[in-house]
Amino acid sequence: MRLPYPSLCLVTDRLRCNGRSIECVVDAAIDGGVNIVQLREKDLPAAELYSLALRVKDIVGNRALLFVNDRVNVASAADVDGVQLGESALPIEAARRVAGKNLLIGRSVHSVSGAMEAESQGADLLTLGTIFPTASHPGVRTGGTELVKEVASAVSIPLLGIGGIDASNAKQVMKEGAAGVAVITAISTARDPALAATDLCNAMRAVVVPQAVGEI
Repeated sequence: MRLPYPSLCLVTDRLRCNGRSIECVVDAAIDGGVNIVQLREKDLPAAELYSLALRVKDIVGNRALLFVNDRVNVASAADVDGVQLGESALPIEAARRVAGKNLLIGRSVHSVSGAMEAESQGADLLTLGTIFPTASHPGVRTGGTELVKEVASAVSIPLLGIGGIDASNAKQVMKEGAAGVAVITAISTARDPALAATDLCNAMRAVVVPQAVGEI
């Protein structure tokens, strides 16, 4: 399984959907250009998360890849495309034993050393943060685009920047070697999630050679 390029990942947060359902926001976001959805509802019990994953999977269809955050068992049971592991979550090797070979495994990282370790352990992709100040994680130390540049030059697997990214700065992240971006607030809280996603896509594609658009 390959990743779309450039990748625009919506990380869900049902508490930041402005009264709308996750399903509604996901559907609109994909219409606007999101090609990866990461279901990140850490407080839900496994059974509820599994049910939600199945509902979101029906909406996603073949329009985007679907990842479940951290819960390898739920990702496997729901037969989604991948699992996104936090930096302190299961070792990638252990997750692979549970998930098998068909599940993509992403790892969240915050440093060059963490990125290199994740790649050596067999991660398929990295989510790197925190890039810019963000409303969803206030007060967290940020690495800026310099961190993107450093990590992109140190690893060979795709990385997505996360943290405070929107249409105004996504281009900067892509210029430093990211394969895409992951966002929460920029899409979920937008009055028009589809338009917000389209604006992000246009910003990223402005620095991508047209012939390179596709998969990596």
